[in-house]
Amino acid sequence: MEQKAKVEQLKEQLQGFLLRLDSLDPAKMSIDDIDQLIRIIERMEQDLH
Repeated sequence: MEQKAKVEQLKEQLQGFLLRLDSLDPAKMSIDDIDQLIRIIERMEQDLH
């Protein structure tokens, strides 16, 4: 995948991640929620390579 396409894909993924993060209630977050957020970040990192 060319670099520009990777950057655009990363932007879209980050936007989705931030929307998800904003929708979470910190008082109601579970370990599973945090694990899922970490997996999303790891997947974004893998997609860059």
